[in-house]
Amino acid sequence: MRVERCFAFIDLSGFTAFTERFGDERTVSVLAGFRSRVREVAARRGVRVTKWLGDGAMLSSADSSAVVSMVVELSVRVPDTVPLSLRAGLASGAVIMFEGDDYIGRPANVAARLCDLACPGQTLATREVASQAPRWVFVTPARAYDVSGFERPVEAAEISLATAEETTIDPCCGLPLPVNSGLDTRFGPDQRVYRFCSTACAVAWEESQRAALGPLEVPQP
Repeated sequence: MRVERCFAFIDLSGFTAFTERFGDERTVSVLAGFRSRVREVAARRGVRVTKWLGDGAMLSSADSSAVVSMVVELSVRVPDTVPLSLRAGLASGAVIMFEGDDYIGRPANVAARLCDLACPGQTLATREVASQAPRWVFVTPARAYDVSGFERPVEAAEISLATAEETTIDPCCGLPLPVNSGLDTRFGPDQRVYRFCSTACAVAWEESQRAALGPLEVPQP
């Protein structure tokens, strides 16, 4: 069955050197922290962790914007969780779903190769995926990259969290967001206005607020 998907390959830069320096026990601890962070962000943003790849992962979703948002969030938050930076590659398009749990096609291969090309802390996305980035994501002009295994260069851009003089903190994901970037707004229980990077984070925050307030007490007659 052929389906449209956006893919991201992510991995921890310098993982092998880290293992050599600090040993297996410390490495397992770092890997556990990394995977815990990936699972948490994926669940909130509606992105599937298709498979784990040692010190990395393959991600997929029908929503390119959700994948971009997840990878940019991880690029900011992973270094706060583990002492390593993240690199990533993203691509989208039609692929064949194979045996229900794997994908065969050019987009998945392109995403994997762009991840291989990326420098520590860098995210490379094809022109098509970069065009779906939220307004709080900074996108460089696309340029041609020579990608191993492909006859023609791949047009890709670098994506990262946009910077601005005036920012606001998303109370759910913790990202510092430019205030003038089309953010989702909500009124909190304290009647303050809160701004979010996405509807996914806004909904997750609202649910956490309701859970914190607990069930309403019904007055007895």
